[in-house]
Amino acid sequence: MGTQVLQVRSRRDIIDFVNGNPVSRSGFKIILLALAGVFVDAYDFTSIGIGTAQLQEQFNLSSVELGSLTAIMAVGSLLGAVFGGYYTDKFGRNKMFMIDLFLMVFAAFGAALSPNFTTLVIFRFLMGIGVGLDIPIALSFIAEYSNMKKKGSNVTLWCPLWFCAASATGLIALPFYLLDQHEYIWRWSVGLGGVFALIVLFLRYFYMNESPLWAANYLSVEESAKVIRKTYNIEVVVHPEAKGSAAEGKKKVPYTAIFRGKYRMRTLLASIITFTQSMEYFAVGFYIPTISTILFGKGVIYAITGTIVFNLFGALGGFMGSSLNTRWGVRKLSIVGYIVAVIGLLCMGLLGNTYIGISVVLLAAFIFGHAFGPGSQGMTMATLSYPTELRGIGAGFGQGATRVGSILGFFLFPVVLAAVGLHKTLLLLAIVPFLGLIATLLIKWEPVGHDVESEEIEARA
Repeated sequence: MGTQVLQVRSRRDIIDFVNGNPVSRSGFKIILLALAGVFVDAYDFTSIGIGTAQLQEQFNLSSVELGSLTAIMAVGSLLGAVFGGYYTDKFGRNKMFMIDLFLMVFAAFGAALSPNFTTLVIFRFLMGIGVGLDIPIALSFIAEYSNMKKKGSNVTLWCPLWFCAASATGLIALPFYLLDQHEYIWRWSVGLGGVFALIVLFLRYFYMNESPLWAANYLSVEESAKVIRKTYNIEVVVHPEAKGSAAEGKKKVPYTAIFRGKYRMRTLLASIITFTQSMEYFAVGFYIPTISTILFGKGVIYAITGTIVFNLFGALGGFMGSSLNTRWGVRKLSIVGYIVAVIGLLCMGLLGNTYIGISVVLLAAFIFGHAFGPGSQGMTMATLSYPTELRGIGAGFGQGATRVGSILGFFLFPVVLAAVGLHKTLLLLAIVPFLGLIATLLIKWEPVGHDVESEEIEARA
């Protein structure tokens, strides 16, 4: 692409170039680094799950305290997502990307070394803020470095990466189990998350560049041209009449913009999908180690094995959802995934302890359906439904809705489980994907293949 020349008269030329051209080598590296950040986010969220039994015994926690400990990270993530989405639009993707990862490194090491319950709660809260900041920025980067054809499938890759990270927690915990470190498995698992975050932090420092679409909206045309030149390694000629003009997106965009006009129903649908998929996952997927010990027998090895195996079905479903995103679209994939999730939870709840083998198959089907549909598509909907100047706010709000769902799932599962048992708990949870299914059937919005950038520019004109 070195001989190509881009003539720039306005920011629209930059947007059209990014949307119409394949991802550059530099852009591909940045997408991988953004996905690496998602891997760390997922690892941090799920790493403590394997050692919950030992953690509960070590700190003498009640089921309410355990639910509070797991939910507090989601509370921090909610705050990070809601406020971080706004500031990443205002100050730029790259600056916020470095800040949030530094916070995650600090919080992971602090949590692993926590001497008591209170300290652990504080560091888990800080870790949650870092994750809440990171995911909307990562997905914005992926969308803004991808062309129109690949946006949906590239953004959706965050989901299989999440499940790969969840499986990795089991693989990482296994050596410590074999070394008879049962009591400290949760500390090793959480602490290694800080090591992974540190590695990604260094890589981001050396290889990350500002998003070309954010630059086109918030910087002058000359500065935007520099970003495109560096990203795509092409010659960029800025016409004299464009020189010195400020980007249109420089003006302050209110947070309420995503609740106005055409964005209102998009925000509603994205919020419902992200909320319901999160609640169903964090009430079941996060507690796979606990569910595995109930199904197979008490022991850390069952928790580790269940974590590795069941999350692989999530990775498979996520990769399939990503590959079909361009052809099927977000909405259709979500509908199919919701149906599988409802059937899986209902059948597990109704069959009870009758057949362990069938329960295993149904749990795997639930995880697959969740990742294939709403689990992978919820944040894709929240990221692609808005133009660049609103994407940070929209993705941040979607991540906020995700965290409200995760807070409820984190907290309610151990409490309800202690009260009514596993199968009645799963039966009650079937209501969540059912409500998501109804909303997705009723609200007919599909962002895949829709040029939201052009839509906004034409509306201004």
